[in-house]
Amino acid sequence: MAYVQIVRRRWRTLMAVALGVLAASAIMTLLATPKYTSNTQFFVSTADSASSSQLAQGGAFTQQRVKSYSLLLLTPKLLDPVIAKSGVSDSPTELARKITATTPPDSVVIDVSVTDPSPTQARDVAQAIAEVFPTVIADLERVSPDADSPVKVTLVSAPMVATAPVSPHPPRNLALGLVLGILAGFGAAVVKHLLDTKLRTKEDVEGMTNAVVLGGIPYDDDASKHPLIIQADPHAGRAEAFRSLRTNLQFVDATEHPRVIVVTSSIAGEGKSTTTANLALAMAESGANVCVVEGDLRRPRLLAYLGLEGSVGLTDVLIGRYELDDVLQPFGAHSLTVLGAGATPPNPSELLGSTAMRDVLDELRRRFDFVLIDGAPVLPVTDSTVLTRLTDGAIVVAGSGVVTKDQFEHALETFQTVNGVVLGVVLNRVPRQNRGAYYDYRYEYRPEGAVSSRRTKTGRRRKNEDDATRPRRDLVGS
Repeated sequence: MAYVQIVRRRWRTLMAVALGVLAASAIMTLLATPKYTSNTQFFVSTADSASSSQLAQGGAFTQQRVKSYSLLLLTPKLLDPVIAKSGVSDSPTELARKITATTPPDSVVIDVSVTDPSPTQARDVAQAIAEVFPTVIADLERVSPDADSPVKVTLVSAPMVATAPVSPHPPRNLALGLVLGILAGFGAAVVKHLLDTKLRTKEDVEGMTNAVVLGGIPYDDDASKHPLIIQADPHAGRAEAFRSLRTNLQFVDATEHPRVIVVTSSIAGEGKSTTTANLALAMAESGANVCVVEGDLRRPRLLAYLGLEGSVGLTDVLIGRYELDDVLQPFGAHSLTVLGAGATPPNPSELLGSTAMRDVLDELRRRFDFVLIDGAPVLPVTDSTVLTRLTDGAIVVAGSGVVTKDQFEHALETFQTVNGVVLGVVLNRVPRQNRGAYYDYRYEYRPEGAVSSRRTKTGRRRKNEDDATRPRRDLVGS
């Protein structure tokens, strides 16, 4: 099953390597020089086989001899006269590479093949062997110049000019290239998987922690221009993912009902601030009274996404400069209130862990159904781990392909060190192909008789504002 998961995740690598090997096989086949083969065959027998006993002895004798004769075919003793007779320019060593001699088991037959780029030259060499070989064997087996040879070599198949090349063989080469390519691609996929240190999938998260995966937010390359997807395109698949996250959060620790929650990440750039803002909007959309706090006092981003004033905020309340009511800002049409970070202090960790901060959170808990705090990343600073001790727990945002497994594991260990509660993990920036078609599903509200919606330059849909006579919902699979 693990290998199936690797293939599903690394199929592009597998296909690329397989196609590369197949292409290389095709190129080598096209560039290869065609070669032709001419075949000839000899039968070896004993000269004296008058009786049955002599015939049996002669058969055993010749079977032992043919193995030696096949070796003699590749020696200068035979090849020198063959070169002279055929007129080729090869040396004996070069010509020996073109000749193949085989003897079928338990037989007295010798098969000789000559392979050459020229079909006529292959036939000429094979013909020369057919004429020279019997004579050479007779001379070698003759005991004395006046005696006859006890072995007789007979030509039983004359060589002919080949009409088709024996190599290259395109179908075989391409089939072999495809098989080797798939095997090499699978090996490359496994190696790439083993060397990949990035956290990417829900299975990666579940293999490292017992914390529940609350949801997966699909990657959107337009997210930087429209971070508040709940407002910009409320019917988009990514907006629906945040609503699913809101729903799943209701079932986390149902006995304690966590209400004051820190949203953080292992490192910067994993999308914790946009996740906090959209989750808060989704909660407020459902009717809850929500306060979202900009708890990253070092590099606050939340108010910039929301488009609110940030000159005063949480730090001013903590040092007693302003009252809480003076810095709370309402946002949107729903019950969403925002508390900005305020001025950047020299001691963020001390302020966030102070008694004043505990009092602020207690007051926010009394006023609101949910309080979401956009905390700083865990690994660079300790701010979020300090906040976790004052809240009901933390949601850790893990950026798919952004954070490494070691970084994510280290962040979780940091919470364990301070006895902080991890309520769950949100996998952000998930490639759509890893999430299936669910996030491509969207619905669109459109009044009866209204002109169909049109796309703006930013690619976001705007509803036509014509008067509606009867509302309806159209389900659109994009």
